[in-house]
Amino acid sequence: MKRNLIKNISLSVLIFIAILGIVYLGYKTYFLNIENKTLKSKLEELNNVTISLNEKLKENEQKLQEKEKENKDLLEALNSEKDKNSYFENKINSISQTVGQLEKLNTLDPELLKKYSKVYFLNENYVPLLLTFIPKEYLYNQDKPLQIHSQVLPYLEKLMTDSSKEGLNLKIASAYRSFYDQINVKNNYVMQFGTTQSNSFSADQGYSEHQLGTTVDFTTIELKGSFSGFEQTPEYQWLLSNAYKYGFVLSYPKDNKYYQFEPWHWRFVGVKLATDLYNSNQYFYDLDQRAIDQYLISIFD
Repeated sequence: MKRNLIKNISLSVLIFIAILGIVYLGYKTYFLNIENKTLKSKLEELNNVTISLNEKLKENEQKLQEKEKENKDLLEALNSEKDKNSYFENKINSISQTVGQLEKLNTLDPELLKKYSKVYFLNENYVPLLLTFIPKEYLYNQDKPLQIHSQVLPYLEKLMTDSSKEGLNLKIASAYRSFYDQINVKNNYVMQFGTTQSNSFSADQGYSEHQLGTTVDFTTIELKGSFSGFEQTPEYQWLLSNAYKYGFVLSYPKDNKYYQFEPWHWRFVGVKLATDLYNSNQYFYDLDQRAIDQYLISIFD
């Protein structure tokens, strides 16, 4: 009897515990379902947010691409404008340079680089615009003043100074001669040597380079002002190797077709032309007049 009672009690306890377990499991399942629904709801919200963000990201990417294209177009337009501006700036600079060169040419005497020896003619009214007396220390005859083109004088002074530093005794025997001075010189030669012979070494009036004021005749103290023998002097050899540095060239070398060989007669043509002639082993009268004229703008540079 007692045993049955104990069994019944035990069974009741087990049933009660089982019921409690079932209730607990049901309770946990209920709340798990609620939590699962909540999580699903949040997951859906996150998915919706993600979709929305992706759509906005795509939209922003499209806008960014459009902006990049717009910026690219603007950059191309800007570069195009820069190229146009650069083109016009170069054109303006070129025009300004041309105008500057024309203005410079207008200030230069167009006769300075002409071939006068029996080719071009200077009339009796031609006188260089600027003439300056050569310092006496450079003259052979200091009692006879000589003039030269004012813009040539600095080059001549440098030549004389540098040659003196080399121990040479260059002196100037003749420089600028007017149209009428040349008449007198030529008449004196004609009286001494006759017309035919004098024509071989002396220019008629209007054809002399001396009338330009850019030409000098050199001599030495040892020659006592004479030109005879100048070819054998160290001064002449120095001029052959160095005169171009100062813009001077030998007008009448050996075998020229104008006058006899005149190693003492040197004409200023500008450093650039003189240097080009020296480097190419040419003489002034070897060049075509058109080629020579291109150097006029740089004659005093």
